[in-house]
Amino acid sequence: MNHDAYSDAYIAEQLGRIRTIAVVGASPNPARPSHGVARYLAMQGFRVFAINPGQAGRDIAGLPTYARLADVPEPIDMVDVFRAPEYLLKVVEEALALSPLPKLIWSQLGVRDDAAARRAEVAGIAVIMDRCPAIEMPRLRLGGPH
Repeated sequence: MNHDAYSDAYIAEQLGRIRTIAVVGASPNPARPSHGVARYLAMQGFRVFAINPGQAGRDIAGLPTYARLADVPEPIDMVDVFRAPEYLLKVVEEALALSPLPKLIWSQLGVRDDAAARRAEVAGIAVIMDRCPAIEMPRLRLGGPH
């Protein structure tokens, strides 16, 4: 897939398949974008899990927090990545170890690694990079799960 541009229809279709989201790199600091986006997604009706090894067992934005994707006690539909681009492949590999596989890997603004995206796509996972669902959802007038 060409990750230079996504159609509005593609973004809407992908988000329409999502019910559970793991936010990798979620911060306990309310001033950080990862905190606000995790909170926003939960307020939209998604079941959201924070992933932050240093905060596991605590609460981030009112959400349960786990050290790794594998620790989340239910299937994850979307992995939302708030890590530097050089860590995206590691997150994709962690996601590929899950069963069932996530439906979507979403990397936040400034986070792009085409090789990591190809690795996920070969396994059948859709990828959206360098975008923010908390920007795209209001822009496209999308609500959360129905």
